[in-house]
Amino acid sequence: MANAFDHSLDELSPWIRAEVEYVASLSAGARGAAVRRIQEWLNVHDRGVVVDGAFGPATARAVAAFQAACGLPDTGVTDEDTFHELVVPMVQVLRQRLNASVALSEAILEYAGAHLQVGPRQVGGPNCGPWVRLYMKGREGEAFARCAGYVTFLLDQAAESLGVEKPIAGSASCDVLEAQAAQAGNLLPEAQATVSKISPGSIFLVRRIDGDWTHTGIVTNVHEDAFDTIEGNTNDAGQREGIEVCARTRAYPGKDFIVL
Repeated sequence: MANAFDHSLDELSPWIRAEVEYVASLSAGARGAAVRRIQEWLNVHDRGVVVDGAFGPATARAVAAFQAACGLPDTGVTDEDTFHELVVPMVQVLRQRLNASVALSEAILEYAGAHLQVGPRQVGGPNCGPWVRLYMKGREGEAFARCAGYVTFLLDQAAESLGVEKPIAGSASCDVLEAQAAQAGNLLPEAQATVSKISPGSIFLVRRIDGDWTHTGIVTNVHEDAFDTIEGNTNDAGQREGIEVCARTRAYPGKDFIVL
């Protein structure tokens, strides 16, 4: 199975299809995981409702407002057309984007930019929601910071699209990413990192202490005194916990790199 599709959602991995495939119409009075997913997607579209799995009057009103904004009949019932509109942002980034052979690093940048453009963010609690589950293979919750999962998802999409082998397997753990890169000979420690050796599409690793890496993301531009990034989640302090995919600028100290 795959993290990108050409023709049909059936090509996607099961945990991804669970986020974007229509199952059934839902209306007031419904309860359960399917309702929770609808509420999550409503929040992704800034239609703030409580994510509690209960399809009450507030959820029905939010659905109707979303439908009206999309030019659909504002019934308050999540029929197939409504569901497809809700999941459009995720479907967009899951489509095969590359029609020509490019370098793996360039392909990663292409997918990273596509994800950034649609604004993936957590909803329904810390490290929760459809975007978190997408990057973490169906897992979510406070323990599942998704920075490494995000990087791995992009790496998978890029390699699948180009039909090439990944230089590292990928992981939801920053420490494992570092170990994989060291074994593959792709690791560029800070002491050896120069602007000429780091290229856009590389992966950076934030090192807390020797042997412990706590955050990661994609390098998008390299400057003499800093580098630009796209990251799966972070906060104002530059740590691993955050709410959304974002772009930022970082300094070189305390960073190691995986060069692709």
